Amino acid sequence: MSGIMKVFLLLAVIVCITEAQRGCLCHRVRSQIGSKVKDIQIYMATTFCAKVEIVVTDRRGARFCLDPELAAVQRVMASIKKARTTARPAALTSSPDSTNTASL
Repeated sequence: MSGIMKVFLLLAVIVCITEAQRGCLCHRVRSQIGSKVKDIQIYMATTFCAKVEIVVTDRRGARFCLDPELAAVQRVMASIKKARTTARPAALTSSPDSTNTASL
């Protein structure tokens, strides 16, 4: 393989890696949760982003990301999972034009 082909191949790999990183929502994470949380969304790892992301919306509407490795964040997530499993079961519904959905 010629030298110019190696350079082009390297550039193509760099572009692919850069584009893959754009799929992640969280480029910076906070280490504190705060007390005025309105909503928490958990995004599992996908082919577009290889990491678990936790996006929090506060009461003012500001969105920020939390570090999923922090012990405090893991405790909050465990309590949310526990609350969901002890809640009443969701009723599954479906329509001819859509997939199954759960309603609480």
